[in-house]
Amino acid sequence: MSMYGRDPWGGPLEISNADSATDDDRSRNLDLDRAALSTSSRPLDETQQSWLLAGPGEQGKTKKKYVDLGCLIVSRKIFIWTVGTIVATAALAGFVTLIVKTVPRHHHPQPPPDNYTLALHKALMFFNAQRSGRLPKHNNVSWRGNSGMKDGISDPSYGRSLVGGFYDAGDAIKFNFPASFAMTMLSWSVIEYSAKYEAAGELNHVKEIIKWGTDYLLKTFNNSADTIDRVAAQVGIGDTSGATTPNDHYCWMRPEDIDYPRPVYVCHSCSDLAAEMAAALAAASIVFKDNKAYSQKLVHGAATVWKFARDQRGRYSPRGSDPSLFYNSTSYWDEFVWGGSWMYLATGNSSYLYLSTHPTLAKHAGAFWGGPDYGVFSWDSKLPGAQVLLARLRLFLSPGYPYEEMLRTFHNQTSIIMCSYLPIFTSFNRTKGGFIELNHGRPQPLQYIVNAAFLAAVYSDYLDAADTPGWYCGPDFYSTKVLRDFARTQIDYMLGKNPRKMSYVVGFGNRYAKHVHHRGASIPKNGVRYSCKGGWKWRDTKRPNPHTIFGAMVAGPDRHDGFRDVRTNYNYTEPTLAGNAGLVAALIALSGEKNGVDKNTIFSAVPPMFPTPPPPPASWKP
Repeated sequence: MSMYGRDPWGGPLEISNADSATDDDRSRNLDLDRAALSTSSRPLDETQQSWLLAGPGEQGKTKKKYVDLGCLIVSRKIFIWTVGTIVATAALAGFVTLIVKTVPRHHHPQPPPDNYTLALHKALMFFNAQRSGRLPKHNNVSWRGNSGMKDGISDPSYGRSLVGGFYDAGDAIKFNFPASFAMTMLSWSVIEYSAKYEAAGELNHVKEIIKWGTDYLLKTFNNSADTIDRVAAQVGIGDTSGATTPNDHYCWMRPEDIDYPRPVYVCHSCSDLAAEMAAALAAASIVFKDNKAYSQKLVHGAATVWKFARDQRGRYSPRGSDPSLFYNSTSYWDEFVWGGSWMYLATGNSSYLYLSTHPTLAKHAGAFWGGPDYGVFSWDSKLPGAQVLLARLRLFLSPGYPYEEMLRTFHNQTSIIMCSYLPIFTSFNRTKGGFIELNHGRPQPLQYIVNAAFLAAVYSDYLDAADTPGWYCGPDFYSTKVLRDFARTQIDYMLGKNPRKMSYVVGFGNRYAKHVHHRGASIPKNGVRYSCKGGWKWRDTKRPNPHTIFGAMVAGPDRHDGFRDVRTNYNYTEPTLAGNAGLVAALIALSGEKNGVDKNTIFSAVPPMFPTPPPPPASWKP
């Protein structure tokens, strides 16, 4: 008896019950003769065999056990279990998502800001109070207004606008030398710690401050030219010399009320000032690298003023000049090392690095000798900062020949400077209260301390980022924690941990200076315009200032930890632009729970380095 069924691959099937065990009987019947069929038969897979071996009733039952998916035949049970599992999982995931989105969230409160972050907010406000020119609406210093709106133009010998920039201290003079250094320091701190600034909510603020400064610096020379022969070094005069001619030191007036002449001091050979301006513009170009047009403008301006610094040699503050009385520059060689380093980082042009690491230039800058002020970083002495910057280059890029020898020297000198900050060394004395006398007991010490605190903190972060646990001072090894502890103790002293329990940052803490040597803060904004001498009564009164100049770091205590809150004594109570820039840099380096620098941003313009192999040794001669 035979049965015909439908072959799923096409054609009828003939099955013999009698010979069902043979291979030929399991072959497909293609209506060929049996001789041909016997020679062309092939084995069938297990599923096909089961279909052919089943009877009419069994075949129907078998079909119910499987599901034909077209390209795949699976067991019905497996199919049902798989689909069910997918549906159940999706339902569970949707249910969990619904719960997560509907149940109220309980966030763990953020830890309160540390003292360094709180002080940072105030320290940046000082720059808002020092702005000259037309103030932005969001300046947030109610007692300040537009001022210096005729700067530059009112001087017939100059005749171009110098509106803008920052007043230096408690007066209304715009000293471009310390102001340029201040902008360089702020830019350096942003490059290293932009994430910390952002976490503190101050990144846009500090960048706006830097741009206010660099916009003004670009006005002080022909920044669109490739070659220049002059730079505006200062607006306003401070030298009284016993004269009664109204000027920015003889008069005590709000900047908004100034009506006396403000001459422009122009220099034709000022390598120190021009090199520092190049450093400020170059560093800022890295800060604003995402604003390509402005960054390129800064780089071009930096290159122009750098060329002027190299071509027209001379100090900007010759003996007897007004700048020499207030911000006298001792040399320009350190600015060449400092400015050249920033020019290299901003452009990637190796000629700048070659110059900065040239042994002769380093020798002139004093890199190979000590002296009582060696290692003191300030608006006048840039060498310590340049050495730390070049040590960073060696730690992370290791340029090799021909720079390696001098970079190693700078790195070693940096280690020596860091050793000099430690209490066990006697390079600098310390007061009984614990602050280091970097200027050997001379007045206005805090500006030097904040710069040292920044260098110590940033260098310790460099070592940590380079997986280096510390450094050697002679035979002894010290961990990076020691450097950060030094920085913290010095800044903590300033913020109130001192014998007087007094904060030297105005507005921070419960006790701070109330008689700050500052014209704008000491004269009430009452609609009365006080004349040059009319403002003297506000200078000499024993009443506290009517306005709080938040964030101003005063000059500091004396060598006995003493402090006199007297307006007329600027050695105690006057803040400065350069001093506050160092304070901001130190505070941001110490702020937050996590340490660490941005390793790569500073090298954004530096191409990949392929060190040049050293020259081969001389051929051997018998």
